[in-house]
Amino acid sequence: MIISRTPYRISFFGGSTDYPAFYMKYGGGAVISTTINKYCYVTCRDLPRYFEVSNKFVWSKVELTNSYDEVEHPVIREGLRMLGFDKNPCLEIHHQGDLPARSGMATSSAFAVSLLAALYAYKDLAYTPKVLAMQAIHLERYRLKENVGDQDQYACAYGGFNHITFTGTAVNAHRAPCSKKTLTTLENNLMLFYTGGQRIASVVAKDVIDNIPKKVDVLNRMRSLTIEAYTLISKGKVDEFGNLLHTTWQLKKQTSDVITNPVLDDTYRRARQAGALGGKLLGAGAGGFMLFYVPAKYQVTVIDALQDCKYVPFKFEDKGTVTWKLS
Repeated sequence: MIISRTPYRISFFGGSTDYPAFYMKYGGGAVISTTINKYCYVTCRDLPRYFEVSNKFVWSKVELTNSYDEVEHPVIREGLRMLGFDKNPCLEIHHQGDLPARSGMATSSAFAVSLLAALYAYKDLAYTPKVLAMQAIHLERYRLKENVGDQDQYACAYGGFNHITFTGTAVNAHRAPCSKKTLTTLENNLMLFYTGGQRIASVVAKDVIDNIPKKVDVLNRMRSLTIEAYTLISKGKVDEFGNLLHTTWQLKKQTSDVITNPVLDDTYRRARQAGALGGKLLGAGAGGFMLFYVPAKYQVTVIDALQDCKYVPFKFEDKGTVTWKLS
């Protein structure tokens, strides 16, 4: 049996500049993100031949099939095709996740990365984080025709607190040069809340992508904030980093009319009134998780102010995708 584990990510700055429609035409893109100790798990094994079907795939549904052409889950179906599995592979694949799907935590890309890692390991093929990220992007964007950026796959595959840059020729992930003390302080001052409202990220992303020619100045400013944030965190200025989240949220809302709504705006307002210095909605927009930077003395107050949301404690995760092979 193969077990793969891939962390979910939190994106702080630069979201939407990782779409090729932007970074290929307007001078590159950049994001700052980190992975956290909430994970996607995929297990893969041979399905014993005495079962009445050839394949068993378990996600929010249980699929029993005799050919992957029959598989409903698009990532599983196209992932098997992409890596050259025959039409009757006799596999059993299970997916489990620590957080809800379609919630802004890169759950879809984490699953694509984790599935590919498990299938590579099943075939005893070597891979690198870069290969996993590139293959996941190819799977999501070109085989499934999803409107996805490039940051999630790299963040999940590499793991850690990174400054990721995108150009017309390369994507590079750089670990932020900050001390363990700085990262611990930042980690302790971040609060994650689930607002509900799952959404299909590709739909929201399409609106953002369509708006890019009209929002170049906004996106350029969002990209420049990654440099400011990188400098601040490198110097240990975590409160200033937290304040800058407010700036990037105000910019992100300008990229599309479907990014936010009155409910999310009210949640953000209440958190700020209760003591959060800054924050933002994670992922493409329209619902899911909100992140806030909250000094310790205000954290109980913020939890009280957001009782209609689910508070989700977390820690930073330094590792990306890992796999285990059990005999």
